[in-house]
Amino acid sequence: MSGTHLVIDVGTSSVRAAILSADGTLTSIHQLASLPSTPLPGVVEFDAREIATKVLEVARATLEEGGPVAGVGITNQRATTVVWDARTGEPIGPAIGWQDLRTVIDCLLLQAEGLRLAPNVSATKLKWLLDNTEGARDQVEHLRFGTLDTWIAWVLSEGALHVTDASNAGITGLVDAGIVQFDDTVLDVLGVPTSMLPEIVDSSGVVGLATALPGSPPIAALIGDQQGSLIGQSCTVPGLAKITFGTGGMLNVVTAQATPPAAERGEAGTFPIAAWRRAGATTWGAEAIMLSAGSCIEWLRDDLGLIESAEQSALVAQQCADSEGVVFVPALLGLGTPVWDFGARGLLMGLTRGSGRPQITRAVLEGVAQRGRDLVDAAEADTGLSLERVRIDGGMSANPIFVEALTEALDRPVERSNVLEATTRGAGYLAGLATGTWSDENELAALWSPAEVVEPRQDASVRLATRERYLEARARSERTIPDLSNVTF
Repeated sequence: MSGTHLVIDVGTSSVRAAILSADGTLTSIHQLASLPSTPLPGVVEFDAREIATKVLEVARATLEEGGPVAGVGITNQRATTVVWDARTGEPIGPAIGWQDLRTVIDCLLLQAEGLRLAPNVSATKLKWLLDNTEGARDQVEHLRFGTLDTWIAWVLSEGALHVTDASNAGITGLVDAGIVQFDDTVLDVLGVPTSMLPEIVDSSGVVGLATALPGSPPIAALIGDQQGSLIGQSCTVPGLAKITFGTGGMLNVVTAQATPPAAERGEAGTFPIAAWRRAGATTWGAEAIMLSAGSCIEWLRDDLGLIESAEQSALVAQQCADSEGVVFVPALLGLGTPVWDFGARGLLMGLTRGSGRPQITRAVLEGVAQRGRDLVDAAEADTGLSLERVRIDGGMSANPIFVEALTEALDRPVERSNVLEATTRGAGYLAGLATGTWSDENELAALWSPAEVVEPRQDASVRLATRERYLEARARSERTIPDLSNVTF
């Protein structure tokens, strides 16, 4: 049997397909842009039919170049919500993106009914589509709901599969604590019939055939993007953690817990997640969230005009040895872990007449790095684990000045992934576990080969002073908009 696997990766800005080889390398990559539309402030929508068409295009091109394959892995942006008619296979409206905020008021109103749902999960997006699509409630027995893994599995199987995995189901707001079944109480309040809902299956395991693709390879893995990146960086045992620095930043770590989590959120602001499920057994994890990371670099480029490209940020920051006292708090959309203050706002502090492009640019990179330290501290506090080193991927991981700043902020080694987006590789690993290319997660751990390992070099006194200045600035950024700060989900 071939040791190669097709991976389909549906991201927030593109869809791509690649071949993962048994040595962990990715080849035959084909990618197409698939951008959301934002017709109104806070509204983020995708064309689910367009996504499906592009997935088939890139998958077929990749298979033509690198096939045949032993199986298919699917990974996706989590919580984005699709509803379609099972009779026609056509979506009844736009796919509502995970960033969409149209249901914020609904989330607050539902708290009075005993439901605590965040606007980024799927639950209220599904309700919105049913309530605001003409005739949807009248034909609900023919409708199907899914996150993007579910939708793509349906498309690839030509309607034979209606499934999701534990990592994606756990971000819908519709399941029980063990992510074994959907929660009848939540469904009743939202008015969602069980006939709409997919079967919850293992993240790694053959569920059916991708008959829409040449050779009808088996669909062998479904995994949310952050969990895909976690296993794609071989973080397979408790204490191994990764941070993906994309538009935002996500820390994920495998935890030691063997049973469903008791709390929806830890005291230090992290969330329990299903990292993946295999042979019916769930590997649990924790997630810490930074709302603004790469978006701060976009702000420097698009709004301030201080840099012409994201890559230039490193060159500009290199023009000064340090930020010369300038401190930046990356709270352009509020602060996530650990304080969860939606009313916090970005802050530049310590400006002088001598503060220019280099100092401000470096301060922004260092501010995102300090937020990375916030995530690590929170994960250690909530899990009781010691994160002795951290693995990183995402666009900002290619910036050497940022990686150095992160290593100093964390005061521990940083291992940079040898692929910019490890999510794709993770989905391929899970597919390979299902088809027998690898026998267990320990074999995946042996495949880890970072592009580089960066060690901290600053004196401890310098590192401590930098951290204290940042924490002072972070405290000042909190409760900038008190009404938003008082909102909790």
